[in-house]
Amino acid sequence: MADVTALPQLVDRAPTLSGEEIAAHLVPPRQFREASLESYRPDPDYPSQAETVERVRVFADAVSGRSSGGGGGGFFRRKPKAPETKPGIYLDGGFGVGKTHLLAALFHLAPGRKYFGTFIEYTALIGALGYPSALSLLSGATLVAIDEFELDDPGDTMLMSRFLGELVASGTRIAATSNTPPNALGEGRFAAADFLREIHALAGRFDTLRIDGLDYRRRDSEGHATVTDDAELASRVAEAGSAVTLDDFSSLVAHLGSVHPSRYVKLVEDLDAIGLRDVVTLHNQADALRLVAFVDRLYDARVRIFASGTPLDHVFADDMMSGGYRKKYLRAISRLVALTSPGFQD
Repeated sequence: MADVTALPQLVDRAPTLSGEEIAAHLVPPRQFREASLESYRPDPDYPSQAETVERVRVFADAVSGRSSGGGGGGFFRRKPKAPETKPGIYLDGGFGVGKTHLLAALFHLAPGRKYFGTFIEYTALIGALGYPSALSLLSGATLVAIDEFELDDPGDTMLMSRFLGELVASGTRIAATSNTPPNALGEGRFAAADFLREIHALAGRFDTLRIDGLDYRRRDSEGHATVTDDAELASRVAEAGSAVTLDDFSSLVAHLGSVHPSRYVKLVEDLDAIGLRDVVTLHNQADALRLVAFVDRLYDARVRIFASGTPLDHVFADDMMSGGYRKKYLRAISRLVALTSPGFQD
């Protein structure tokens, strides 16, 4: 059995990131670094998927046209499109219909300086640098892509609405996706109306592309997070790769409170797996929301989780699961189930 004390701990990591380093991490997650419109496989039973691919292609042409000033490159030999595309598009659909794939494909097609991140990453950037510095950093970019636009925090949503409005004024194109989780228990599959209402100042500048369909991964949304016996935890983690950590869960949660969420990406950088000992249900909202942001970074980096104690799909208290941040917690649980699965792969 591996010696618990021999494994490094996340609580010993104190990452720092400059604004430029934070921006450098605003790229598609590893599993989408080769995403293209050609590699997207529309479901023939849902015509809106193929239609969305073509609409995204038109938007990509417009992004390129703004960058090159209307020159005679390959994009511009195509048949002109009318009417002129709006400066923003919103990909609206259920879980697993390929929204992130299409967003990443658009990112890869866009020329020049561009950024790709989740809603949480952009709000963390603003929090870390301050509004003026973050705006200065991103202003004039060809494209800002926002995955999983959050609608459950009015303050953050209004902050991003203002922020995006100023970016659009600088000539930047905006693309966003919804954050609708799998089987949202009657909340409605599509979030377009909510999105447009919450960003009312920008709503007229967005084209909404609705994508119907089933989860292409056919995930079992009723699955549960795998629990590892505490006596085997250290050895299981040690066997998972050359770069692993093992922490007491409560200590890690406390440590996350001392690290700005914009730095979580560096906290998990280059890891193969992490171990969490004695997981307990969280009752503090701030701790829970920090864990959500941390799980997102683990998921993007494809870091496997081994955990003992309370199953990680029960890490959020019942009152949280029925509260205003329910969608965030549902998404985090879906990802925790995947990250603890024995069959989890890139």
